[in-house]
Amino acid sequence: MKRKFQYSLCLLSAIFFTACQKDNYPAPGSRFTGAIMYKGDTVRVASGQVNFELWQSGFGKLTPINVMVDQNGTFSALLFNGDYKLDFQDGQGPFMASQIDPKTNSDTMAVKVQGATSLNIEVMPYYMIRSPQFSVSGKQVNATCQLEKIITDANARDVESVTLYINKTYFADNNNNIATASISGGDITDMNHISLTAGIPDMTPTQNYIFARIGVKIANVEDMIFSPVVKLNF
Repeated sequence: MKRKFQYSLCLLSAIFFTACQKDNYPAPGSRFTGAIMYKGDTVRVASGQVNFELWQSGFGKLTPINVMVDQNGTFSALLFNGDYKLDFQDGQGPFMASQIDPKTNSDTMAVKVQGATSLNIEVMPYYMIRSPQFSVSGKQVNATCQLEKIITDANARDVESVTLYINKTYFADNNNNIATASISGGDITDMNHISLTAGIPDMTPTQNYIFARIGVKIANVEDMIFSPVVKLNF
């Protein structure tokens, strides 16, 4: 009986030690940061809507790490050091890959993470929002902007709509807003002067400021492109 008890203790100790070994692997400690860019300008998107995948081989089953792009077009992820392949899935983002990576011979990017690593991902957006301007008159927000068509070849897309978004918080987009004003693409007569006006609704609790930005919906493209968020007092 005593031997059986000692054997059971040894078996439990071995299981506990093995479990501790599995739980004691070092956590990822390298910060991978950057932004989605087009010729030095950040490509801004809706919060929680656009992500890319990082693939790293050599760690058992190959599964992607999903990295979210925030509404300012930047990203941050904590990773292990190593070589990764970076890939946007089809339909992700209001843009196309800007070039072929010679290391992968595709639009998948080869990325080496070693300690703090920063990388700006160059893309080709369908459109860019230029010179956005915002003002408040009474309880109305007025906004103007220009649209620059970037992709003009067979991959070009039309503008479906342009929308002014207003919200109580810093997150303002098609999923986070308290008021909007839109113009359809077919009603735009001058891409160099687009004007929008939206009323500021009553808010509970009350506050004397709102956040606003302009978003562009591109035909047959799920994700929108946005201007920077601005805070407006009234």
